[in-house]
Formats: sequence, structure tokens, C-alpha cells
Amino acid sequence: MSDSSLDSLKSQWTCGKCGAPLEVASVNVSYLGSGYPVDMLVCKNCKRPLVPAELALGKMLEVEKLMEDK
Repeated sequence: MSDSSLDSLKSQWTCGKCGAPLEVASVNVSYLGSGYPVDMLVCKNCKRPLVPAELALGKMLEVEKLMEDK
């Protein structure tokens, strides 16, 4: 997701666990021992990230398939 789309979404989302607003933050995503930073919406209080469906079913799925094929 682009920074501008994340900025527009952050005012629309709150944490399902504690109800705090989400903010854009860098999250280290890892799979099979490899990791990389991704900007995501994260709860200010409990630090739980929101993984949008487009990211989970798009880019992350592509990376999973590439890494499993190796």
C-alpha cells in the first residue's frame, strides 16, 4: 500500500482489541526465516498491526509462493 492510501485509511480504523486509533508504522514481516519491513496500520496502544486483505492476498501471497518454490 502507498503512504497516501495508508494515511487516508488511518482515520477510519480503530483497534478491535482496545479501541485505540491506528497509526502508520513500520512492521517487520517474516516468513521462513526471511524478513522485510512493511508500512502498515498499527494500534498505538497494543501494537497489533492491521494486515489489509489486498496485502495478505496479493504481495504476501506472491512472496510466500516464491520462497516455497526455492
